[in-house]
Amino acid sequence: MLISNAYAQAAGSDPTGGLMGLLPLILMFVVLWFLMIRPQMKRAKEHKAMVEALAKGDEVITGGGIAGRVTEVGDSFVQVEVAANTVIAVQKQAVASVLPKGTLKSL
Repeated sequence: MLISNAYAQAAGSDPTGGLMGLLPLILMFVVLWFLMIRPQMKRAKEHKAMVEALAKGDEVITGGGIAGRVTEVGDSFVQVEVAANTVIAVQKQAVASVLPKGTLKSL
């Protein structure tokens, strides 16, 4: 009488509506992959190879900035000589980089 009945309208079917809604999300994931995730995985792989290749006599710098020469390599630790008759134990993963031979002249 005073209030008319409300009927649901048939939904229009848009064949590209679902895909176009996901396209920005997919594009953001692809950009994130190439700019952040992939380079980080590459650096992690290079660091793992460097740590596995550590050998006695290598000159290294740790993550804390300590420079020294490797005197012994263990399973998870390396012994690093930082001065004459001063040897410290450092985790292998803490080694940030391997220096070229002859960089540390004072040891």
